[in-house]
Amino acid sequence: MGGFLIPPLIGMGVGFFAGFLGIGGGTILVPMLVLLGYGFKTAVGISITQMVLSSLFGTYLNHRKGVLNLQEGIAIGFGGAVGGFFSGWMTAFLPTELLAGVFLTLVFIAILRFYFQLPEGEKNRQFSQLGLFFIGLGVGMVAISVGVGGAVLITPILTGFLKYPLKRSVSLSLMFVVFSSVSGFISHSITGGIEYREGLIIGSASLIGTYVGVKLYHWIHPVHHKRILLIWYLLIFFLMGYKLLTGEI
Repeated sequence: MGGFLIPPLIGMGVGFFAGFLGIGGGTILVPMLVLLGYGFKTAVGISITQMVLSSLFGTYLNHRKGVLNLQEGIAIGFGGAVGGFFSGWMTAFLPTELLAGVFLTLVFIAILRFYFQLPEGEKNRQFSQLGLFFIGLGVGMVAISVGVGGAVLITPILTGFLKYPLKRSVSLSLMFVVFSSVSGFISHSITGGIEYREGLIIGSASLIGTYVGVKLYHWIHPVHHKRILLIWYLLIFFLMGYKLLTGEI
């Protein structure tokens, strides 16, 4: 009975962080599944399924709250979808060790993102939709290949380099995950990389956590949730790094 409850509980926890921080949840879910004994590529497929469900729901909640620019979200998201479409072939043909190394690099970038205070941008800051498309394209190709939605890179790019306000960047990041994860889901389905049953169980449960996370995100001060995730990412980085070095991945 306890084993049956573990996947839904994981899903709710990952969904909370997805909504709370505007991320897909892959940086949390993939290492958790690996630690539970799933193969890396299987964990990636489950993670993508969860990201589809939680990002769709979280984006809907952010739109209702009025913090999401749909035109910008479509531009950067469509780029992510094009990039994510090629990710299934990257996962199928590239060595697992290389993909795990890329994953660790993304986690390290996430650690830097939350350790250093990102500057708050201008309220009405704008960037061309074509530029947003190419940002999404590059991030989507790399991130979805390792089961990460890409928000861990999108938010620091928009806030740190393009001077977007943090809440607007987080909302755009979550909408980006909708496009990139749906495209990645199609790509991985074609190449046989999706475990549908586990993905649907964890993904459905994540909707509960996503709802709570989005609500809390709009209430709490940004500095506090950055500190919480920094500790979590450090733990992920060292655990996954240890498994990679010892050949357990």
